[in-house]
Formats: sequence, C-alpha cells, structure tokens
Amino acid sequence: MKQARSILAILLLGCAVMAVVDGVIQPGYAIKSLVKLTLFLGLPLWWSRQAGVSLRPLFARPRQGLGWAAGIGAGVFAVILGGFFLTRGIFDFSGLTTALTAGTGVRRENFLWVALYISFVNSLLEEFFFRGFGFLLLRRYLPRRPALGLSCLAFALYHVAMTLGWYGLPVQLLTLAGLALGGWIFCRLDEHSGSLWLSWVVHLGANLATNAIGFLLFAA
Repeated sequence: MKQARSILAILLLGCAVMAVVDGVIQPGYAIKSLVKLTLFLGLPLWWSRQAGVSLRPLFARPRQGLGWAAGIGAGVFAVILGGFFLTRGIFDFSGLTTALTAGTGVRRENFLWVALYISFVNSLLEEFFFRGFGFLLLRRYLPRRPALGLSCLAFALYHVAMTLGWYGLPVQLLTLAGLALGGWIFCRLDEHSGSLWLSWVVHLGANLATNAIGFLLFAA
C-alpha cells in the first residue's frame, strides 16, 4: 500500500503542477516541456530508484498486437478528424489558436515543430506516466479496477485542465468524456501486452489528428 500511495502522490503532483504551469504561469512551450519532462519522467525514475523497482519491462516489445494497434490508431485518426469536420459548424474552435499563441507562444510559423514533438515525444512521455507508471505499475499494488479508474481520471483531468478556456463548456465536457474513454482504451491495450507500446501507437494516431486540426485552424 505504501508503494501505491507514493505512485498516486506522484500522479497527483505531476498533474497539479502542470495545471498551474499551463493555467497560471503559462511559460513558453519549450520551458513547459522541460517542466513536464522533469515531472513525468524524472519523478518516476526517482521513485524507481528509491523503491528498487525496474521500469524496463514497461518498454518491452510486445510479441503481438502492433498491427491491430496501428489499425485502431488509424481509426481514431479518422474519427477525430471526421468529428471536427462534422461539428465545426456547431462548435466554435477559433479560441484554440488564440489560446496557443497567447499562452505558449505557439504560432503558425513554429507549429510544425511543436506538432512533431507532441505527436512522437510528448505522446510517449504521457503513455509512460499515465499508463506505464500510473497503471501497469500501480496495479501491482492496488486492485485492477481502482488502478484503471484512477489512471483514466488523472489522464482526463490533466488534459482538461491544460485546455481550459480553449473551448466552450459543451466541448470541454465532450473532451473530458472522450479523454476518459481514450484512457480506458489505452490501459486495456497495455494490459493486454504488458508494455506501453500498443497504447502509444494509438495515442500517436490521436495526436496526428489533433495536430492536423491545428494546421487547418492556423491556416484559416
């Protein structure tokens, strides 16, 4: 139980500090990324050393499943992009680019590099923190259902806190539900494989779609 409490404390601390960084301090994207790297990678590595628990199994190559994970990722890409085209006449997404530029300095000129980092590096960092550390390890010390629920909740609330003010309330609630569902799918994929690679492939598909939407909004 001691290990479970320490893992949950790190999850809570990481999400809380990033909520303050994103919502209050609002530094440039590079500084924010360094803070996030320290919290989401540095703290679990410190815990691993203190607890004497190796994190290497989280990165083990799955024996099977990468193909259908890629198929799910492609489906997620299509659903997110299709949902944007279907709802852009209903919901106002214009606040997204304004919030990005004002809050983090992300502009049309540098969005390509930010999008590449988000898609490939940031997604892996989040999978490590929320699924590898926050679920696969946590379930060793907690029953499966609480570990699964807490991982999904932390993942959803972190992203909603990060995007407060970007959209109206209906989109925020829809985003919260979608993120919780996405977190559940990611956890189930990793539970099946025992490592975080399957969920990362699907997460990559989702991030590629949201970044494609970002390109469309900046181009508008």
